[in-house]
Amino acid sequence: METLDKFDLAILQELQTDGRLSNAELSSRIGLSAAPCWRRVRALEEAGFIRGYHAEIDRQKIGLGVLAFVRLDANRNSGDVTRELEEAIRKIPEVVSCHYISGAGTFELQVVSRDLDSFSHLARSVLINLPNVKDLHTSFSLGEVKASSALPLEHLASSAPGKD
Repeated sequence: METLDKFDLAILQELQTDGRLSNAELSSRIGLSAAPCWRRVRALEEAGFIRGYHAEIDRQKIGLGVLAFVRLDANRNSGDVTRELEEAIRKIPEVVSCHYISGAGTFELQVVSRDLDSFSHLARSVLINLPNVKDLHTSFSLGEVKASSALPLEHLASSAPGKD
């Protein structure tokens, strides 16, 4: 599956909005019968366009009131040392995302915590002691303006085969 047509794009858009749609509802929304819709969803999964289905949990309701953005500065950015740091970061449950970044710093982490005391403990006992970490720079979220995992698909629509 190299190219996406208008039905594939519609499937992706609908499932991003509601991953719990039944195949019957999905096929009705995109204008295909159930069997071809199901085959397309499976093909999109197998090709890696759909990587999984997840519940979106409200972090505040489960007691994770602090969201911090932590820039980690590494002492060195060489292969084995960087891989060791990456593996250590992957093991920390409070780190919900990590990006290798350009510019100042090496990694940008998104970290959740119950409160400032819990975050402080995590920063002082875990994050600063990760292998090869030289320094931490932290900013705290004061409120979310937009938080979405939905990706824009409009750029694909203009080149999709079967476009109306």
